[in-house]
Amino acid sequence: MPDDDVLLDAPDERLAPALVAAALGDPEPAAKLLATARDAAEWEDRDRYVTRLATFAQHRDDWLLQWLSGSPEDSDALLVTTQLAVRRAWGSPARAELLRDIEPLVRGVAETAPHDPVPWRLALDHARGAQAGPAVFESLWEQAVRRSPRHYGCHVAALKYLSAQGHGSRRAAFDFAERAADDAAPDSLVRALPVHAAHEALRVPPGQDGSAPPAVLDRAADRALALSAAFPAGDPWPAGVRNLLAHVLMERGRWTEALEEFGRIGPCATSFPWGSARDAAPEDPPPGSRPRPGEEDPLLRFLTARDRTRFEVARRTPLWTPGRGRAGRGGPVGH
Repeated sequence: MPDDDVLLDAPDERLAPALVAAALGDPEPAAKLLATARDAAEWEDRDRYVTRLATFAQHRDDWLLQWLSGSPEDSDALLVTTQLAVRRAWGSPARAELLRDIEPLVRGVAETAPHDPVPWRLALDHARGAQAGPAVFESLWEQAVRRSPRHYGCHVAALKYLSAQGHGSRRAAFDFAERAADDAAPDSLVRALPVHAAHEALRVPPGQDGSAPPAVLDRAADRALALSAAFPAGDPWPAGVRNLLAHVLMERGRWTEALEEFGRIGPCATSFPWGSARDAAPEDPPPGSRPRPGEEDPLLRFLTARDRTRFEVARRTPLWTPGRGRAGRGGPVGH
């Protein structure tokens, strides 16, 4: 697929009009979108929409301020506002302090959600950044699964808390991920949770928390490959899992499978895991290549990783010369 056809975090057909309206200062489509997803108990979609709307508001929040001024008690407006507050605090050097300051806001939106797991996913993210203890985590996790036992977003948030990068360990993260994947429905994204654990384990600096056994990492990738193969190529629904899987396959040197996964991704690049230098392509670029302008951009990191994968597959593929077999060897001569 040509580079120009790849889109970063492309919105689906329901979110796109809400973002366009928000860009024009109109919050009504976003309000209707979140209300519809809530009323239909479409928790995975609702979670994505809240996150994307908050990301948009980080750079342009006039529409959100208008929404709040007209409906200051609107639970969805408050949820997006709280997601935005957590996001802003997370990017600050004073993260833990700022997150503790907004804890009443986070608790408020969660405790007023009798059925919605999304505020509890947000509370789990907040707890990790605020360095909350295990008892707090367990309490939040109990509330989250009570509302939706297999909500993907809550599982990812819990896994990050339990990982060595959070407040747990590699073993705790893999144990949690593998149990959750075993219990999930065949087409549930929760079945890819072990590949999230693999990614977290690969980010731990050498010597800290031990090293994840290669067999464990590969088993996690294999489970995610099986899930990815169940969806059509270019499907935006599993795009996040597919991008993460391609990254892990690259780090494991499984180049052919990584290239196949990039083919399944198609135009659906995602900011995670390409959004930081720590999560970029794990090795140097191919010989003779030059950094692209603005390579810190997640989309360009995705494209660079895809190019690297194509290069690695190509250099490992023996050339075939008609009548001579593999290049450089005396193959069988044609009759």
